[in-house]
Amino acid sequence: MDAKQPIAVKAHDLLTVSPSPHARRKITTASVMQDVLIALLPATIWGIYVFGLRAALVVLTCVVSCVAFEALTQIALRRTVTVADCSAAVTGLLLGLNLSPAVPFYVPVVGSAFAIVVVKQLFGGLGKNIMNPALAARVFLMMAWAGQMSLYPAAYDRVGPGVDAVASATPLVALKQGVLPEASLFELFLGRVGGCIGEVSVLMLLIGGVYLLVRRVISWQIPVSFLGTVALLTLLFPQGGIDNVTFMLTSLCSGGLMLGAFFMATDYVTSPVTSVGRLIYGVGCGALVVFLRYFSGYNEGVSFAILIMNSLVWYLDMATKPRIFGKARREKQQKG
Repeated sequence: MDAKQPIAVKAHDLLTVSPSPHARRKITTASVMQDVLIALLPATIWGIYVFGLRAALVVLTCVVSCVAFEALTQIALRRTVTVADCSAAVTGLLLGLNLSPAVPFYVPVVGSAFAIVVVKQLFGGLGKNIMNPALAARVFLMMAWAGQMSLYPAAYDRVGPGVDAVASATPLVALKQGVLPEASLFELFLGRVGGCIGEVSVLMLLIGGVYLLVRRVISWQIPVSFLGTVALLTLLFPQGGIDNVTFMLTSLCSGGLMLGAFFMATDYVTSPVTSVGRLIYGVGCGALVVFLRYFSGYNEGVSFAILIMNSLVWYLDMATKPRIFGKARREKQQKG
C-alpha cells in the first residue's frame, strides 16, 4: 500500500482519548445519595417502630428543614439550587437519626440550619465542607441544649407531642459506671433499648452498611478499622470488672458506633481518598471513641471522634498519597 494513500476511517472506528482515571460506572451525586437513603431506611423504620410517631416527626422535620435551608441559602447566594442531588436530604435524615425522639421541634430546625447554612454552604457547598454537617450540628445542639439532647425515652415508650422531659438510662450510661446495662446483648443487637432514633438497632444498621458495601458506595477500610479498633481496645481494657468479651460486645452494640462507622465516618467529602489513609483514619476514630467514652464527661464519643479525624483528613491524604513512578529521578535530572 502506498504510504501516501489516505486511509478511509469510519465514524464508529474513531476513538475518544482522555486522561485517566476513566469512569467505568454511571455514578452521580444523586445516585450515591439515593443509595445512602435506601441504606438508612431499615434503621429509620425501626426507630419509628420503637419510639412512635414523634420519632417520625423529628426525622421529617430535619429532612424538610435541611432541604429548605439548602434551597434558600443557594438562592440567597445566587448559586444553582441543587436540592435534587439529595445531599441535603441525606444530611437531614442523618441528623434526625442522631436525635432523641423527645427533643422539642425547634431543636431539629436549628440543627438543620447550622448543618446546611454554617457547615456546608458557607464553606462553598457540597464537596467543600471540612467536617460532616450532620455530626457538627449534633455537637452544636449538645452544647446549646444539653438537657434536651440527653433525655432519651425507653424503648416502646410512645412519647407524646406535649412532653417536656423524658429520661431513661441508656446502655452507655451503665457502661460509663462500670456495670452492664439491663438489656441483654440480643436486645442491644436488635434495638430494644433507649437512645437516639437511628442508632439503637445494630442489626438494621448492619443491613444498611452491607448494602452500601455491596453497592460499592463505601469501601471496607473505614468501618472495619473503626470497629476493629474499638473491639480490640475494649477487649483488652474492660471497665468495672466486666468479662472482657461481654464488655467488648456490649460496647460495640451501644450508642452511635455502628451509625457512625458505616454512615458518618465514610462521608466522601470528609474522609481520606487513599486506602492507607482510610485505615489510619478508622483506627484514629476508634481509638478516640474509646478514649472519650472512658475519660471524657460524655457517655458517647463517636461524634467528637469523627469530627476530630475530619480535621486531619488533608494531612492523611498528603502523607499516604501514592508515589509517582520516576518523579524523583526526573526532579534530580532537572536539578542536575
